[in-house]
Amino acid sequence: MSLPTLARSAAAALAASLCLALPVGAQALPGAGIRVQPLQSPIAEESFQTLLVAKALEKLGYEVQPVKEVEYPTAHLAVANGDATFIADHWDPLHADFYKNAGGDARLWRQGTYSTGAVQGYLIDKKTADAHHITSLAQLRDPKIAALFDSNGDGRADLTGCNPGWGCEAVIEHQLDAYQLRATVTHVQGSYPALMADTLARYQQGKPILYYTWTPYWVSGVLRPGREVVWLQVPFSALPGGQQGTETRLANGRNYGFVPNTQRIVANRTFAEANPAAAKLFEIMQLPVTDINAQNLRMRDGENRPQDVAHHVDAWVRGHQALFDGWIETARAAAR
Repeated sequence: MSLPTLARSAAAALAASLCLALPVGAQALPGAGIRVQPLQSPIAEESFQTLLVAKALEKLGYEVQPVKEVEYPTAHLAVANGDATFIADHWDPLHADFYKNAGGDARLWRQGTYSTGAVQGYLIDKKTADAHHITSLAQLRDPKIAALFDSNGDGRADLTGCNPGWGCEAVIEHQLDAYQLRATVTHVQGSYPALMADTLARYQQGKPILYYTWTPYWVSGVLRPGREVVWLQVPFSALPGGQQGTETRLANGRNYGFVPNTQRIVANRTFAEANPAAAKLFEIMQLPVTDINAQNLRMRDGENRPQDVAHHVDAWVRGHQALFDGWIETARAAAR
């Protein structure tokens, strides 16, 4: 072997040994130089989930841009069109129509389950439920029962409902018709956080309350089902659009009108196929719904500034460092 060849071989061996000796964070970054645009809905309590994904992408070298807030239907279209990269809070099956209308699997990508066990439905305060033996939403067809939840003097129950564009509002509107509640129930819409603040204030004044909510969200950490409030069942399954015909009755026989949802990460298909590291990350990340609930409650209790949420993300990663590092390693391996 000539001296030049020997020198090149030695240099290659040295480079290989150095590469093996480098810590994980110093190895080649598959996302280097690639910009990523995350989107989320205006629901501030979804920032935690979104920023955790962004932090993991940054560890892979991606240049993550500041999160932009848009409504769910627009977010799905923007990701499908390549104007954005991903959303971390796609609710499956609640957002089935948004996904389909944006192009479905041909333009969007979703694999894995980010967070499972998200439930939603209608609740009333336990005191009123016990006093009047109310267990079903259908009982609000009775004007006397509905009037218990009248907050503006028109004799109709005021249901704190869901913002237009979230998906849940379409279910509520459909069910008001299906259960023949239009004459006795008003679906109150607006800023959900403001409406729930008013609902909570009424509860604290000892007044009956009727509202829609979901988990993970801070509401059920303050108005706890089985303690301060109770879930209402529905008489039968009734869902709109792409969910039509879906059975909402649970294995235990109870029916709260909504199927349990899974939060999933949805990405632009072209991006996912060109970036196997990011795609693998999206597929394997999992976040317990209880952790989201706990973080959301901290936001409700005052830790709601952007820097607070960023701190919550950092604290979660430190508390789950081995898991987080495992996500990064698996994602890197997918790019090799």
